[in-house]
Amino acid sequence: MNIRERREMMESETMAPWATLCKNSEGRPVKEEPCDMRTAFQRDRDRIIHCKSFRRLKHKTQVFLCPEGDHYRTRLTHTLEVSQIARTISRALFLNEDLTEAISMGHDLGHTPFGHAGERVLRELCSKGFEHNVHSLRIVDCLELDGKGLNLSNEVRDGILNHTGENTAKTPEGQLVKLADRIAYINHDIDDAIRADILIENDLPFNLRYILGRSHSERINTMITAIVNYSEERQAIGMEPEIYKATMELRSFLFDSVYTNPIAKGEESKATDIIRRIYDYFMNNAGRLPDEYKVNIEENGICGIDSIDAIETAVCDYIAGMSDSYSIKVFMDLFVPKFWQF
Repeated sequence: MNIRERREMMESETMAPWATLCKNSEGRPVKEEPCDMRTAFQRDRDRIIHCKSFRRLKHKTQVFLCPEGDHYRTRLTHTLEVSQIARTISRALFLNEDLTEAISMGHDLGHTPFGHAGERVLRELCSKGFEHNVHSLRIVDCLELDGKGLNLSNEVRDGILNHTGENTAKTPEGQLVKLADRIAYINHDIDDAIRADILIENDLPFNLRYILGRSHSERINTMITAIVNYSEERQAIGMEPEIYKATMELRSFLFDSVYTNPIAKGEESKATDIIRRIYDYFMNNAGRLPDEYKVNIEENGICGIDSIDAIETAVCDYIAGMSDSYSIKVFMDLFVPKFWQF
């Protein structure tokens, strides 16, 4: 047996009965020969980490737009924290850690510049709407590798698509990433808000601090433990009801105190105006799109996009892929006059 086959045998012997085994994968959209060394889910994780969309996450907003400080979260650091939390849960439950990590690494590839503010404005502008989880799947299926896509396994694709919203991932690993994502952003957004002097620890409701913990690490540990205890007993992903209720109340508190706070969100109107102006410009000047997006239009889009929608789809693809800093540069190039140079 080669290394991959030995690894797959080890999974069968050591993982929980309800874990997703690589040997039972539904496969990929395009069939490939298996790797001698890596399992299917290991290959998926590696493909995501090495793709361009993953690297761009380091310059995309999490909550604070272009923060002046080295320690505020970006979309990349959020992704890494989700992966760490999800892997901890997966390991404790003896689930497939490689699948968990691959989904975690790919779950936010489709986020726009300027965080959820960018997502909201693209959802408003695009006739078919815009959801970052759907676009994350489009990136790995259609846009990466010059339109060839990453050809990820169906389990990873399903977990990426269903990490948010009302739908549920098919695998327990995908389901726990959804909870890990929530644990990560609730807790690191509190941490960033305290760093930005928007909150102090004592601003958090006393009953929630009493239930969940009085520090960043205590709250994360409480939430993770509540998932492990609930899920291990039932062999189904979930969280102990009291902790889940407190977690959602803390999330609601953040929406009221941080996500709509004028200090944190004071620049959002400028950010959304940038996206609107760029969108309008390229909808009327599609010929000035980068060549890779013009090719998509000429071929009536990729992955079955109808020709009528090809321009709008290409513009949305281009804007959604931008980092915060790149979108500002594009705006400056398009709308801010330059001094004439001799």
